Amino acid sequence: MQSFAILYPAFALAFLTFGVGVWLLMMRIKAYKAGLDPSYFKFNQGELPAYAKQAEQHYENLFEMPVLFYVVLLLAFVSHTASVGLVFLAWTYVAARAVHTYIHLGTNKLLKRRDTFLVSFTILLMMWIWVLLALLMS
Repeated sequence: MQSFAILYPAFALAFLTFGVGVWLLMMRIKAYKAGLDPSYFKFNQGELPAYAKQAEQHYENLFEMPVLFYVVLLLAFVSHTASVGLVFLAWTYVAARAVHTYIHLGTNKLLKRRDTFLVSFTILLMMWIWVLLALLMS
């Protein structure tokens, strides 16, 4: 396996983040057209409609735990500890985050959202342990 294969899931998650960013922009435009005071965007004062707040919250989520995902991928790449198993976990993480996005920006069922988050959290933890063990054994 070529070690750069570990980087492809990072691109996938980045593109998911860009997509959510576009969705957030669309929801903000919708809120503005529905009468939201423009000072909200200038001073963060006021209240967003629920659909825009939901998009904003999810966009922020994509800059929390996923940062650790990007770091572990880069760590595996530079330390040459990437393996087929780690690449599989990385793609599984991306899939879990995509499902989380679908749930959060769709039905927003809290229990399903929580369960999907916990799956992605567990996968990410497994990835960190995988790279740590690979480093310790090298």
